[in-house]
Order: sequence, then C-alpha cells, then structure tokens
Amino acid sequence: MNFDDTPEEAKFRAEVRAWIDANAPKHLDEMLSTSTMGRSNIDPEAFRAESKAWQKKKQEAGWACMQWPTEFGGRGATPIERVIWSQEEGHYGILSGIFLIGQGMCGPTMMGFATKEQNEELLPRLASGEDIWCQMFSEPSAGSDLAGLRTRAEKDGDEWVINGQKIWTSGAHYCDWGILLTRTDPTVAKHKGLTMFFVDMKSPGIEVRPIKQVNGNSDFNEVFFTDLRVSDAQRLGDVGQGWIVALTTLMNERLAIGGGMATGFPELLSFVQGLDFDGTPAIKDGAVRERLADWHVLSAGLKHTSSRMISALSKGETPGPEASIGKLVAGSLMQEISLYAAELQEQTGAIIDTETAPFGGRFQAMMLRSPATRIEGGTDEILRNIIAERVLGLPADVRVDKDVAFKDVPKGA
Repeated sequence: MNFDDTPEEAKFRAEVRAWIDANAPKHLDEMLSTSTMGRSNIDPEAFRAESKAWQKKKQEAGWACMQWPTEFGGRGATPIERVIWSQEEGHYGILSGIFLIGQGMCGPTMMGFATKEQNEELLPRLASGEDIWCQMFSEPSAGSDLAGLRTRAEKDGDEWVINGQKIWTSGAHYCDWGILLTRTDPTVAKHKGLTMFFVDMKSPGIEVRPIKQVNGNSDFNEVFFTDLRVSDAQRLGDVGQGWIVALTTLMNERLAIGGGMATGFPELLSFVQGLDFDGTPAIKDGAVRERLADWHVLSAGLKHTSSRMISALSKGETPGPEASIGKLVAGSLMQEISLYAAELQEQTGAIIDTETAPFGGRFQAMMLRSPATRIEGGTDEILRNIIAERVLGLPADVRVDKDVAFKDVPKGA
C-alpha cells in the first residue's frame, strides 16, 4: 500500500487545492466546521441554496461529478482523482450531501440503463445542482428485505400504473426526480418480478409526507403512489429485471456512503482534551484513555482500509469489500462514541440546545442521528451477511422463500 501521490497525482492535487482556495464559500467556514452528523447549523432551505450555488460553481469550472463523462456534465476524471478532490474539498463537501444520492447512486444507474437522449437531458441538470434526485426502495412491510417490496406497477398500453408506498426516502420532499423499484409480476420468486423506473417527483399521483425525527429534523419521508402513470420509456432495464438494476444502485450506494462516514472520534479527542474531572484533565484518566485507545485503533483501521481502497484505485484496480466494511464499522462506532461523550457530560449530556450544551451539542446531534446510519444503505445484519457470504465464503443463510412465487409467500397474521 502506497500512501504517497505519484507526480501526476501531486500536480493534480495542487491544482485542486489552488482552485478551492480561490473559490470556496469561506463565509460558511464556521458553520461547516462546527456541523456534525445530524445537524448542519443552518436553516434547511438556506443550506440547500448554498449547496446549489457551490455545486453550480464546481460544475461551471469542471469539478462536478468527477468520474462522470463530460457529455453528462462530469469531468471524466480517474477514480483516484475523484478521491483527491474529496480529500481537498474538506468540510465544503458537506454542501454536496444533498446530491449524494443523485450523483453517487441514481446517476450511475441512469447511465447503465437509460437511453443516451434521456441521460443527455437529465444528467447535466443533476451535475450542475439544478435538480436533486432520490431513490425509492424501502417499504414499511419489507423491513431489511428489499426484494419483499409490494408497490405494484401494472401495464396499461404504453404506460404503467403504480400504487403503493415507500418509506425512509431521504430528501423526497425537495427532490425533482427519483428512481423507483416496483413489483410487476407477483407470480414469480420475489427477486425476479421487479422493475425499475425513473419518475418526476412532481407528477400527479405522488404524495410526499416528511417524517419528524427524534432530533427535530425531517430528512426522511413517506412517499405514497396513487394511480401514478409512468411512461414505459421511463423504464430502466427489462421488465422483471429490476433486481439487476437495483444492484447497480446498491453497489454505488455502499461505495458512496461507506467511503467517508463520520465516526465522531476526532471530536471526542478534542472534547476530552479540554474536559476536567474535579480539577484533573479527563485525558489523564485511565478509563478514558482506555476507551480512546480502543476507538483510535478502530479509527486507524478504517483510515487504512480506506487507504487500501485508494491505493487500488490509484493502480486502476477495482476496490474490494472495503466500502461495506467501512459503513458497518463507522456506523456503530459513531453511536458508541456519541453515547460515551454524553455520559462524560453527566446531567448536561441531556441538553440538546446548541447554545448551552457542552461542545455545542455536537455529540447529542450525533447520538440522535446515529441509529439511522446503521440502517440506511444496508442494515448491519445485511452487511454482515454480504461480507460473510461474498467475502469470507461462509454458507448462505437459509432462505425458505427463495424459489416461492411472491404471491404465495406468507404475509403474516
């Protein structure tokens, strides 16, 4: 594993650094530097406006959607150049969060299955930040089993009529477009009767209801479809091949999410260095140091696992399961660290007001948001199964409904 840039990479890094230094929205530095998972320190509408402005500036200068082809609004960069950009963008990358699903997951899916004309029309608007996309997969009745979805799409001439419900759809309340996985044939096994579409989120028949979260935000939504009519031209892939299309989205999702998840360890280390226990610095307490040592090891492991992926990218190789490992470890690590930080704050750990809570309430925001990180993009259990079966070669879980027609799968009492 080589941690050093090649001469070409170093030259590219210097170019990126110079452009960001000259063009970054530095008036947002304080807000971005104190933001954390679960809180952006700015009004949501103002945050989206700033995000769109930064995305537009990047796209006009050729720094948006680094690996996308230039005809779709990207740069046509190499994978390692994308990594270098992300490293140098630093906390300004927080502004790109609302585009993560569209640019990191929906866009690659569209490139793989939509027509050239559709991509030329829609993807440049996504690359420039003019449009925001969401993905509509999870459903109330399916749990972690995506293939158990029940939203139905029925053919009517050159259109499909869609009825059903999705849940936990990130950003649906402000998105312009989305990709939608439906069931088109309940007479075959659950993985075989699915079909994917892309839809205009402003279409008649779509109702979005934001979900109020425990942290006060509304990042996720319920989405209801009532006789939504979608042209067959908006179908992605063949009828009944939706699972294959969805795998493209899921692979890109875990790479996009797992490659840069926060853990909270740098914040914890900074916090305890300024914390006293009855006049004694907390950093000198043996129990605190033991916890810090354990989490430092895990954080270092994540860093070097990511570096292994970066090294593979630099050599033009395809990364292995590092993204799934990163997502699995980072999600639980952030939850453990935020809970511990709240314990160290004693009674004040229950305060969530940013003006009065210790350390600006950053750990409280992490704690309230962290359970979602262990569910979105694949639950811990799903990721462990993937790593066990596809990486370690362990026997697969028993799946009694694998070859059963979906309509015959027991629905419960």
